[in-house]
Amino acid sequence: MKAYIQYFKINLVTGLQYRVAAYAGVCTQFFWGFMYLMIFQAYYLSGSSNTDFSFKQMVSYIWLQQAFLSLIMTWFRDNELFALITNGNLAYELCRPVDLYHFWYAKLLAKRLASAALRFLPIIVVALLLPEPYRMSLPASYASLTLFIVSMTVGTLVMVSLSMFVYLLTMKTLSGTGALLLFAVVGEFLSGSIIPLPLMPDAFRKIVEVLPFRFTADFPFRVYSAHIGTIQALQGIVLQLVWLFALMLIGKLWMSHQLKRVSIQGG
Repeated sequence: MKAYIQYFKINLVTGLQYRVAAYAGVCTQFFWGFMYLMIFQAYYLSGSSNTDFSFKQMVSYIWLQQAFLSLIMTWFRDNELFALITNGNLAYELCRPVDLYHFWYAKLLAKRLASAALRFLPIIVVALLLPEPYRMSLPASYASLTLFIVSMTVGTLVMVSLSMFVYLLTMKTLSGTGALLLFAVVGEFLSGSIIPLPLMPDAFRKIVEVLPFRFTADFPFRVYSAHIGTIQALQGIVLQLVWLFALMLIGKLWMSHQLKRVSIQGG
């Protein structure tokens, strides 16, 4: 474990160096946050809404989404890993005396956390100071805040586990473009990053609720505003953990299988 922890720390510290890029990202995320808020405000004002998910809860949902975008975005990519696979340098990775799945997992997790650490606090602080109706609400209770932190933590691990499949598929196809685009488009929609689950049609929502994507974004954000109650939140966290272990197990097995058949570009 020491090797993975040290590798995680190195990538975390490296990611924290890109502060200018992070501050530019904060400005961009405020733009997208206000755009989403105005779109959903128009939807609620039109009287078309047939849900118990209030606009006030939606406001907190949107700002949390922007604050923790680095943890939930499906289009996050590590170009170094793609390059390793496609240019043949994967051979050097195979020489390391480590479990390659855990090694890459630590790197991807560290990069997401570093990006989020630089961005989330300014967005949260400003969102809490905005005038109504665009002001983010405080957590509904201490229990909601605690459950949000736990569910957001597990949800981040689930997202990294899901994103590992992109690199595993790239090892098979030697091209990460298709896998990344498919994961980004489908995953973003199923996670509730485009349309929160309460606004989806009932029949479709029932399908989405059994998939792991919603546990990365929609679930923790609705726990924050207590739209998902304490008992449901605890049950959801158990399901998050089940999905996490299942995805990691499948990923490790696939990695082991793929390494036996891996093609090294260039020879």
